[in-house]
Amino acid sequence: MLIHADESCLGNQNEGPSPGGAGALIEFTANGNPTRRDFCLCSASTTNNRMALTGAIELLKLLDESGHVGYCSDSQYLVKGITEWVFNWERRGWKRKGGAVENLELWQELRRVTRHREVAWQWVRGHAGHVKNEYADHLAVRAAADQMASGGLTPSEFGSWLAQQQSRGKFSGYDPDQDLEQLAGDQSTLV
Repeated sequence: MLIHADESCLGNQNEGPSPGGAGALIEFTANGNPTRRDFCLCSASTTNNRMALTGAIELLKLLDESGHVGYCSDSQYLVKGITEWVFNWERRGWKRKGGAVENLELWQELRRVTRHREVAWQWVRGHAGHVKNEYADHLAVRAAADQMASGGLTPSEFGSWLAQQQSRGKFSGYDPDQDLEQLAGDQSTLV
């Protein structure tokens, strides 16, 4: 299973409430056929970092704990945090060298959710033409702007979104199924 996730916080630099959203494209094969689902959630007042963590937690809670999950995100905070920083924080009694761990309750929950699960985390550069990350960004921005949540996994709109993008001259020649087969066949590309 592959997850392409992103988060959004509208007005993240402004004072006061900043609505946020998280979105993800979930891909897997069922009976040899590529299958896609969408996921999104929202918060009326949040930050990008909190949405990245909350999105990962809530999505992983929905998924069966068995099997390998590849999780691609453009949040270095999330990927470095869960693959590097969290182990030192945990060893130090959930403290950083420089003081308190920000978003502590979310980091502890993410660690709990991933403790007995095989997750390979990969960072991708955001807004750099990575098609499935661009789609996850689309879901996250829409969730933040409309303050909507999917309430679980829903049939994906990725195919129609991609067709619309390609009609505008973007991502021409991109085959999302070939990408899925390559990534699923070579998990060594995931951190």
